[in-house]
Amino acid sequence: MARIVIIGAGMSGLAAASRLATLGHRVTVCEASGTYGGMVGRYERDGFAFDTGPGLLTLPAVYRDLALKTGREPLEELVRLSPVDPESRHLFPDGTALALPNASRGGVAQALDDAFGTGSGARWNAVVNRGRTVWEATRRPLLEEPLPADPKPLHADPYPVPPRRGLARLRPSGRWTLADVAARELDGHPGLTALLHEHAVRFGFDPRATPAAATVLPYMEQSFGVWYVKGGMRALADAVYRRCERRKVEFRFDTPYQEVLEKDGRARGIVTTAGTVEADVVIHAADANRRYREWTGLAPDEDHWPESVTHADRVPGRAVVLLALRGERPAGTAHRTVVHAADPAAELAGIFGPGPLAERPTVQVLRPDDDSLHPEGHETAVLTATVPAGGVDWTEPGVAERFADRMVAQAQAAVPGLAGRVLWRVVRTPADTERETGSWQGSVPRPALPGARGTFLQAPTEGAPGLYLIGGAAHPGGGLARVGMSACIAADLIGPA
Repeated sequence: MARIVIIGAGMSGLAAASRLATLGHRVTVCEASGTYGGMVGRYERDGFAFDTGPGLLTLPAVYRDLALKTGREPLEELVRLSPVDPESRHLFPDGTALALPNASRGGVAQALDDAFGTGSGARWNAVVNRGRTVWEATRRPLLEEPLPADPKPLHADPYPVPPRRGLARLRPSGRWTLADVAARELDGHPGLTALLHEHAVRFGFDPRATPAAATVLPYMEQSFGVWYVKGGMRALADAVYRRCERRKVEFRFDTPYQEVLEKDGRARGIVTTAGTVEADVVIHAADANRRYREWTGLAPDEDHWPESVTHADRVPGRAVVLLALRGERPAGTAHRTVVHAADPAAELAGIFGPGPLAERPTVQVLRPDDDSLHPEGHETAVLTATVPAGGVDWTEPGVAERFADRMVAQAQAAVPGLAGRVLWRVVRTPADTERETGSWQGSVPRPALPGARGTFLQAPTEGAPGLYLIGGAAHPGGGLARVGMSACIAADLIGPA
């Protein structure tokens, strides 16, 4: 039996703790805040409850595996899981409305043909099929296995660029970005382009610079589906925490760590504000930028940071508006609606460049059909927009509220009469994310993508022997599914007691 200490009780820390305790290790989790879940937070007031982090789940197989491996129970016995159908509804600036069915490639093609004209679905599915090629080429090395000692093969983009015809053969091909895919394979159609780009921007990627391999994101959603957990995503964190308790994991909340102890060149525990915790193995789930600064003393804008660490000003965050709404949710309301930006180029400039915040940004509207989240006769809605984490002073008076006003104005296309139904609202920005989770400047961890050179990820065993890195800042990246995978990879590397 090894003594294992885990820094952080986010979802990766919970997943790793439950797996390692099941393998017979003695596990202690030290968490700086007073609760577990990390970015899977919850806000409650006046009988209303909201997810403050992710609201939907993709690749539920990751947590199905966790449930079976740590308790021999199906995930559905721990939480009420249901597919979201339609997977999403989309509203475009020209007034076009589109509803995409969940986990139905044929249904998606038909919906696109109906909205944008015959042939639109075929063009879209051709692109998504290339995303499947990316998935098949990279699923194991990028998601299920430790980062190889030589990650150079993952620096190549496996997206199968189609052969060029006519005069296009005379132009150099080079490396394709997601924007190139939209321009060349979707013929620059504004609606199809907005759909493709939204998948990237939602995860904090600039489609103008992101490799074409990002087509794997719509492939995964449209092939494996999108799911909702009854009671909100916090219910999933609750279930994994209860599993840890059953496996006798010790939790120490309000216990920030200060440094990793090393002895004879090996990690031997951590120093916390409450004292020293000795261990045979240390698992670190802290933010990569913050972690590297603690280890080296270098500021995040210095040139000495390794390629495996993100520069914080390059990774966006999220602005979130929690709305308590007067009146019931109408029957047939879509769970997820995306209201696309009026000026996509201006929005990208505002998120990834020097431009101002968009006047009419892309806003995701989540309206779950879940009576456990609100008093009878009312409804909840969560609005989310991708925004810069650095470069905007979100604490300056009026900045957050003014942008929230823009988000609400955009969301009225999805919720007619929205402004008049608001009982109250809570605005959350990257500054809140940083304060509550320790994420550098409130940036949101992004998933790994082949061809992106892994610039924001660290290998699971980077650092001293006996020190393992997990979570959204480690391989294979951010998102509920991927942080669960990082915990699984680390547990497999450590092995049974």
